[in-house]
Amino acid sequence: TTPSPSPTRAGMEVDIVANGGSDPHLSLRENPSIHIHEMKSVQLSGISKISGALALLLKAAIQFIMLIWFLCFKIPRPDVFIVQNPPSVPTLAAVKLVSWLRGAKFIVDWHNFGYTLLGLSHGRSHVIVKVYFWFEKHFGRMADGAFCVTKAMQHELAQNWGIKATVLYDHSPEFFRPASLTEKHELFCRLGGSICGAIGSADCISVEKEVEDKNTTVLTGKIDGGVSLKPNRPALVVSSTSWTPDEDFSILLEAALMYDRRVAATLGEEDSMDEGQLWIDIKNGKQFDYPRLLFVITGKGPDRKKYEEQIKRLKLRRVAFRTMWLASEDYPLLLGSADLGVSLHTSSSGLDLPMKVVDMFGCGLPVCAASFSCIEELVKVNRNGLLFSTSSELADELMMLFKGFPEECVTLKSLKDGALSTGSSSKWSAEWGTNALPLVNQVIG
Repeated sequence: TTPSPSPTRAGMEVDIVANGGSDPHLSLRENPSIHIHEMKSVQLSGISKISGALALLLKAAIQFIMLIWFLCFKIPRPDVFIVQNPPSVPTLAAVKLVSWLRGAKFIVDWHNFGYTLLGLSHGRSHVIVKVYFWFEKHFGRMADGAFCVTKAMQHELAQNWGIKATVLYDHSPEFFRPASLTEKHELFCRLGGSICGAIGSADCISVEKEVEDKNTTVLTGKIDGGVSLKPNRPALVVSSTSWTPDEDFSILLEAALMYDRRVAATLGEEDSMDEGQLWIDIKNGKQFDYPRLLFVITGKGPDRKKYEEQIKRLKLRRVAFRTMWLASEDYPLLLGSADLGVSLHTSSSGLDLPMKVVDMFGCGLPVCAASFSCIEELVKVNRNGLLFSTSSELADELMMLFKGFPEECVTLKSLKDGALSTGSSSKWSAEWGTNALPLVNQVIG
């Protein structure tokens, strides 16, 4: 199994076995050489309330049986199984067993370490985390080959796990690209209700569009068939998150609040100023040295409701937040329409890279990313993005990048050029052919 369509270009048939969820991109669903086999997710909420450990064991046992069934009887015998890790339990053991039964090879695609993710909720010293670590290392070493996503992870696998891995950097597929003006307008028309609907009370975005009009959106206008970006539009800042503990979303909320307060102070506005009058001025086309910021946060996860409640309590004049889940075809268009991306990913192991940033670069979108040990393998400071460690640093970067928006923000435009160069220099199909296919052919022998 493999998550990429690229092997089909090498004349391979690809069977993907995965848990169900959102629909894959249309290019995957319609590719005649890709066959998707969807497993049902295992939910044991009732048992987990009684005993979390028992629920984990039962879930692993059920998933093991399901995997054996799918890999032995639902798909043709493959030449090689490629397994994305994590999750490690029970996947690595199940695939190792099936590869032996069916006479196939077994490659692990290391994206992170599963035991470090489990350690976020249980602590690294917990017995469950120690057992998971042993399991992951033991069965990981039994593979016939390995990929990993960073040089730092390659070094860790070689030094402490006894695993020789080939670095296979994530790259975005071809449908991640800058969006045209028409595509932007059509996207914002489709998302109109989501963009104009405030989280809580009215804000600087929701007050602008009161009448349904297919020729105008918050960011674009259409006159005589031609689409243009509004000169006083808000800057569109995008972040995607799984709403989990390895991403501290409060950093972004604090940075947004600081931006709001610092802009007001820079423009000499009083704290008692009527925000309603400010919004009327903006609606009537008045421009300021610093734009409104529209943060669109995409993704599903357990902490989403908690942070939405925090957003409702913020008193913001020039900043608005929207949370949404997009179709797989619309997500690349949103990235290709945005002005800046933000990544809060810090990595449970410190050794993986955020795929969301890779996708942003594919769309020519510069990024402000949370700093951690190996992020500079991907984000090149002052070339395609910036790094931050605190909310205050992120607020400083927002102030610096968006001053003079949309026409006079030189640094932002320079980073955008760098992100576009990074994204266009190598796509996933080229990375697969250069670094993955030789190992696959060598393993198959």
